[in-house]
Amino acid sequence: MIQCDLCPHFCKLKPGVKGRCLARAGSEEGLISLNYGLFTAVALDPIEKKPLYHFHPGSVILSVGSFGCNLNCPFCQNWQISRDRQSRVVRLTPDELVDQARQGAEVGSIGVAFTYNEPLMSIEYLLDVLPLLKAAGQKRVLVTNGMINPEPWQELLPLVDAVNLDIKAFTPDFYSRLIGGKLDTVLEAAKTLAHSGVHLEITTLLVPGENDDLEQIEGLVRWIAKELGPETPIHFSRYFPNYRMHKPPTSLRRLKEAVDLGRKHLRYVYAGNAPELGEEYTTARKT
Repeated sequence: MIQCDLCPHFCKLKPGVKGRCLARAGSEEGLISLNYGLFTAVALDPIEKKPLYHFHPGSVILSVGSFGCNLNCPFCQNWQISRDRQSRVVRLTPDELVDQARQGAEVGSIGVAFTYNEPLMSIEYLLDVLPLLKAAGQKRVLVTNGMINPEPWQELLPLVDAVNLDIKAFTPDFYSRLIGGKLDTVLEAAKTLAHSGVHLEITTLLVPGENDDLEQIEGLVRWIAKELGPETPIHFSRYFPNYRMHKPPTSLRRLKEAVDLGRKHLRYVYAGNAPELGEEYTTARKT
């Protein structure tokens, strides 16, 4: 039996048994990555789709995703790849992904974003490919839930340019009861990131009756202002029914209240998945 030390689940794995992320497993030789170099999605996206509004705005970036995630959010919009290995995958060695990034640069792409599923579950691949992308002059972006132990996180950050970090709620109960995670781990990852020099933006999906209480939202934005800095952008995103959760969508009124509340403490606050509000962009954006 072998223990995986990547995240706070500390899965103990017998040979042939997968961890909670479904992307790592035990073997007779030790821990193995099941998704190394395997991608379920490869696309050119606007950088704002990550969402990153203050990191090379107006650019596009090669976005790649694999499979697996160490959380199990019942509202996950990418559950088909986060909770199940897909039969249709593209295999790219680190050198081949760098070649794809160079080809993307010919049409204006600034680098590679690891997104769609949880990229930290591919840490072995990241540690192999990120230095190559850096040497090739490509920007390196992670879109992550931040559920990672301090040692591997500190190993990754010097190789990364920008991160969009999900803080999914501001109560430990939400993390433990609903999605199978640990709030403290994510907050520590956020603080480490904020002091690393890596560009950071936060996303919080507002789920009705779960994490959209205004008192909880105010606690979150106050914490961000104090611990990460009031210049840290946050994206409050509108929830829609998906996967195993069928609550009605976040009300536009509550989303607007969250944005207005956030702006009392933070300079850059946005509403996502709600173009009706007109709060997805701001003239105060950094360049």
